Amino acid sequence: MRIAHLSDTHLMTGPFAAEPAAGLAQAIGRLLATTPRPDCVVITGDLADTGSPDEYAALHAILRRCPVPVHLTTGNHDDPAALISEFSGTPYLGGGGSASYAVEYPEATIIAADSRLDGSPAGYLGPAQLAWIDQTLRARPEVPAFVCLHHPPLPVGIPFLDGMRLNDGPEFRQVIGRHPHVARVLAGHVHRVISAPFAGTLMSVAPSTYRQSALRMHDAEPPGYLAEPTGFLLHLLDGTDCVTHSVAASHASAVLAF
Repeated sequence: MRIAHLSDTHLMTGPFAAEPAAGLAQAIGRLLATTPRPDCVVITGDLADTGSPDEYAALHAILRRCPVPVHLTTGNHDDPAALISEFSGTPYLGGGGSASYAVEYPEATIIAADSRLDGSPAGYLGPAQLAWIDQTLRARPEVPAFVCLHHPPLPVGIPFLDGMRLNDGPEFRQVIGRHPHVARVLAGHVHRVISAPFAGTLMSVAPSTYRQSALRMHDAEPPGYLAEPTGFLLHLLDGTDCVTHSVAASHASAVLAF
């Protein structure tokens, strides 16, 4: 099974809308040109920049042109109510009306968690959602699982962003550690490619399809954004083995199919 992992699309409306929309379209075009194509796409949050209904309508318009199933998660820039209003009942939310859902493929379970915390750029899952993740993982212990959320559950070495990571990361670690069939924890939020061991599996943070964060490993100032190449991660699952590739979308001499 092949899973394309995009993140932090930050779709906007108004005079600055073109760049993030083009970045997402370019990433989709790049993943559709890979052979064989991914079996599904996961986008780990900050889908919209302000969470307005118009931004989700713009996202829907782009995703309608993608023939591969797409699964969405929320980020701190998102508004779950507006997201659900636009995508409720569609495969983008697992066919339901919640930002927390699971999709069962024959080869893998995709679990989308809502780590958004009202009024804060940091993340939080909470006891009820942690219990739901635990229960969902218990349902198919023989099938690899990908647990998807926006906020990284551990520090990544950029102090400004580490101050807004998943607040209940230790509790999340305990849940994931009980399930050795978790192939990856997929996250975003940092706008950089990052990987780290986590609870017996690997945390993979995807880059932004819009702009990347500077690697500023001190807390004297925020990292700021760079016009570095955009891209996505491609997770290749073969039985219980999983290999992750970083795929450039912009600045790449590659065929685009979009």
